[in-house]
Formats: sequence, C-alpha cells, structure tokens
Amino acid sequence: MKTAVVLSDTHGNRKAIDKLAVILGECDYIIHLGDTSEDGAYIRSNYGNKTFLVNGNCDRCKLGEDELVLDIEGVRIFATHGHLYGAKSGTAKLLARAKELGCSVVLYGHTHDKREDEIDGITVINPGCMTRYSQGSYCYLAIFNGKAVAKIVENAGY
Repeated sequence: MKTAVVLSDTHGNRKAIDKLAVILGECDYIIHLGDTSEDGAYIRSNYGNKTFLVNGNCDRCKLGEDELVLDIEGVRIFATHGHLYGAKSGTAKLLARAKELGCSVVLYGHTHDKREDEIDGITVINPGCMTRYSQGSYCYLAIFNGKAVAKIVENAGY
C-alpha cells in the first residue's frame, strides 16, 4: 500500500503545512495542486523527491507542471490545478481529460471547495484549501492493488 497527502491552495500558509509535518514525513507521496506561493519549494526542500507539484493560476514561480499523470499501485492519477479546465464551472473538462489519459482518479484544486465524487467510474477529488482564512482541509489517499480510497481531512493544521 502507498499513501499520498494531497494539498492545494496553501497560498503561503506554511504554519498549516508545518502542523502536518508528521503525516507529510510518513506518507509515500505529497501532491500539491497549485497556488503554493512558493510553498511547493518549501515542501520539496523538506520532503524531497516524493513531492509532486502542479502550477496554479496564482503561482508566479512555475515549480511544477500544468498537469501530471502518476501511476501508483495500479492506479492512474491525473493531477492539475483546475483553472485550465474550467473547474469553477464544473468537472466535465477534467473528466474528459482523465478519460483521454486513461486515469481513474482526478485530483484538482482552484475552487477552494473540498469534495469527493464518483462520476462515470472516475473518482474526482478536490482536497479544498489551506489558506489562512479557511478551516483548512487536505486529502489522505490510500492506494493499493488498483484501488484508491480517499479521506478528506477537515480542520487540518488548526
């Protein structure tokens, strides 16, 4: 089994990131879905090569890719910030891209709204945000033998 912590939209809130130090240290992957305000470099400096970053619409420094595809334990995962796919207007474009890439999981941010849905056999996850002005949330993802189980963790880091 592999585990991933999925974060998005931290917008400079390193205090919340630091409060997740134990879980970030123990997981196999850290996936930050953009709008890091350079938090991505901070996370990568602390946790190294297990850190994967995608660029958000507010990221001045492009530290990652616009989208990623990760293959973990038989699960193909599409990760993006969401702004390039109109996430604030719905998930249709995200789902279409996931299908095109052969992915069974979509991870996206941008809207700051946490959610987990199953649509057309694809698990669609937005971990929410960890800004200073929110209650904070992230996603803990367990992946094993071709299956992914997600848990949105609320009030994260507070």
